[in-house]
Amino acid sequence: MHDDASPFFIAPHRFDAADDTGPTLDRRHELVPASDEWILGRWQVNVAGHLLGPTESRRTWALPHAVTVTVTDHRLVYVGTGPQLAVVGGRHRRGNSGLVSGQIRWQWPSRLELPPCGLDSPARLLVVCDALRTIQQPALALIGPDAQIAQLSQEIRRAVATFRLTRPELMDLSPPERDALSRLALVAPCPGPARVILPGSLPVEFRSRDDYYRPRTAVQMPYGAASGQR
Repeated sequence: MHDDASPFFIAPHRFDAADDTGPTLDRRHELVPASDEWILGRWQVNVAGHLLGPTESRRTWALPHAVTVTVTDHRLVYVGTGPQLAVVGGRHRRGNSGLVSGQIRWQWPSRLELPPCGLDSPARLLVVCDALRTIQQPALALIGPDAQIAQLSQEIRRAVATFRLTRPELMDLSPPERDALSRLALVAPCPGPARVILPGSLPVEFRSRDDYYRPRTAVQMPYGAASGQR
């Protein structure tokens, strides 16, 4: 058994079970997919959590070691080791080192961003969600070699588009949104920095009201050599 802290600071708003706290893992700490779920690939990358605002973007947490990121036709799941975050009195607190996991289901992301990076800096992919009752947007950063992050970006884009096109009971899409998602499902090459809008996204909700007003240093984590990434 593992202690799943799910350090993404969001909870589902609609169409997900209230007790959906994180992915189910086997004894090797690999994702146990649902009966109708297919694994599309696994990668080893670093991850960090960000809050994006109109005038300021800040990293709110980072795991100190690379994690395993699994992409399925339903979601993205990451599993690794690092300081854990536990919910205590409605607030997230840092716990002991151990297994940490989290997930983003494909109804949530509103866009993907590939910010420019320096010659000596790893590539970054931001999986950005829209949040209720705030202009801040929670984002999961996937950080690694250029080729690996580019492949992840294309796999996620295709998986999100296909998920939304094939689930009319979840996604109420307009004809233009369906057309845009159909183009994204083709996984056309996307060289260089880019922003990809993902039509039909559903908003997410922070687990605690206090997370909307979290102090800048409330949940900082060590991030090793990549600590300078913003």
